[in-house]
Amino acid sequence: MPKTSRSLTVHPITLRELEVKHIRDLGPAMRRITLTGAQLGTFTSANGLEQPEFRSGGFDDDVRLIFPYPGKSEPVLPVQDEAHLDWPKDPRALSRVYTVRRWDAAAQELDIDFVKHGTGIATSWAYRAKSGDPIHVTSPAASQALPDADWLLVAGDDTAIPAISRLLEELPEDAIAQVYIEVSRREHQLELPTLPGAKVTWLVRDGAPAGSTTLLLDAVRSTDWLDGTPYAWIAGESAAVKDIRRHLVEHRGMPKTDIEFTGYWRNSEVITLAEDPGIPDPERNEEAFEKFHELADLLPPLAIRAAVVLGLPELMSRGISDVTELAARSGADPRALGKLMRYFASLGIVSETLPGNYKLTDVGDIFLEKFVEDALHRDGAFGRRETALFGLVDALRTGREAFSLINGQPYAEFRNQQEHTNVFLDQIAKFSRYLAEPLAQSPSLNDLSTVTVRSSAAGVIAQAIVSHHPHTRVTIAGLPSQLEWFQADLPDSTPDPQQRERVQFVESSLFDRTSPADAVLFNWELAAYQQADAALILRRAAESLNPDGRVLVIEGVMDASEADEHAAGDDLRHFALLGTGLRTEAELKDLFDNAGLKVETTEIVGWGDKLFRLAPADAS
Repeated sequence: MPKTSRSLTVHPITLRELEVKHIRDLGPAMRRITLTGAQLGTFTSANGLEQPEFRSGGFDDDVRLIFPYPGKSEPVLPVQDEAHLDWPKDPRALSRVYTVRRWDAAAQELDIDFVKHGTGIATSWAYRAKSGDPIHVTSPAASQALPDADWLLVAGDDTAIPAISRLLEELPEDAIAQVYIEVSRREHQLELPTLPGAKVTWLVRDGAPAGSTTLLLDAVRSTDWLDGTPYAWIAGESAAVKDIRRHLVEHRGMPKTDIEFTGYWRNSEVITLAEDPGIPDPERNEEAFEKFHELADLLPPLAIRAAVVLGLPELMSRGISDVTELAARSGADPRALGKLMRYFASLGIVSETLPGNYKLTDVGDIFLEKFVEDALHRDGAFGRRETALFGLVDALRTGREAFSLINGQPYAEFRNQQEHTNVFLDQIAKFSRYLAEPLAQSPSLNDLSTVTVRSSAAGVIAQAIVSHHPHTRVTIAGLPSQLEWFQADLPDSTPDPQQRERVQFVESSLFDRTSPADAVLFNWELAAYQQADAALILRRAAESLNPDGRVLVIEGVMDASEADEHAAGDDLRHFALLGTGLRTEAELKDLFDNAGLKVETTEIVGWGDKLFRLAPADAS
């Protein structure tokens, strides 16, 4: 696992309704708005889910503020689920992310600081806010502790002042830091906490537009480079932040893992409403992330082309709506086709008229245009040409045509190659720490002497377990190609030598028994296997348990009745890639029954992952 010098705490993501309590200008360029409300404590959401109190343990924690669209009185809101939120797509919630400047649990107060320049949805709201105004806020998704380094290099513009101020408040008295802050005018400087070893340098643009100077980059280039290991924290305008990071990596030789950089805003033209020049037009100011996500998502065009090849639009145009009949007429598997139709329903291409019955919407009717089939069918001239896009990377590297899919191999073979294994495990490790920490704190892992972990994220999970449970030993079981990566990664993922001594490795496939353990943990491993194979894997795990041992399973659960675009899309991707898909609760129960296991408890860990605690069905 790539090392990090900031430990992580994951929080359930909660939607809270608050109101403005105080408004105070900290100077000519910064406004502090204090929010309050009973939902900063524990409360029950509108759909009956118990929600935890607000928590913020990191100096750069952020919350998302959700605003009504111009001319509307109520905002578009996400739906609260267990430990996470389901965000609507059409229309999207209108929201912006801001740093938690101060959090006072006793007073139930949350401070957010707004820079008073430019035009923006949040900025304009802050200009016009008054006491009692309502606002919806999501809680921080996670908090990171202070960096573990010999000294800090901190650089940011006006928008980074709230996080930098909180950092200086929370640093220990003996901390050493070089801090550079860019502001528009000298009178915009604020009084900051002082530390003997922290040198704060203000850089003044003298009225030049934000994002138009190189003051921060020049200051970092010329900074005194101190002895020891540094950690860099950089935030502000996106392009400026990237330039500083590039300098630190290429010219200072800093590891990328010791540089935290965040583009708080992007220097671009803001198009305002004709009737209100103080409000940006949300329809004409598309966020970069949303635009990139839509451009990069492969699933919609591939799913649409699959439907054309199967002849589904023509069948549906003739009034055939039942999935079973559509599958029989098109030569498709009924279960697989149900996944495709569920995904199309989430996109608005079809609508479900009755359970398992679908009809084309106005958007779906475009399927029936002759040019659509000619352009999208894989056996057509245009469709065959488009398959070359799957070899785009090879074409770019070689300058020649490339028509192969993943080097001409099915994914099941390709994923076993060592080079792919290394890249895959490295990427999985980066994201899995957001699950590993809350998983290690689950009651299901209490009082265990030995745990066998079976997961592509086994390294980060093992580190979290031995960190939270000082008497637990962990065995990482896997194929030789996986163990080679985990063993090489161990010094980074588990830097404490005493903790490393409690992690061991054993070569084993998922179908092998292993040495007896108090628990065998599977993390997103079973979805790759058909029902009978997955049941055999679980039986082998149960045979590897000590008396009173438990099998722990984390898997994605498909709720067909509430599948949004993301859930339905993940289900379809799993099916296309591995031939399986996400299991429903009923399918998981059948799987556990077939393996001779019973569910003792279920719980939500992290941001909505479901953990099943299983025991042999014949255990007393």
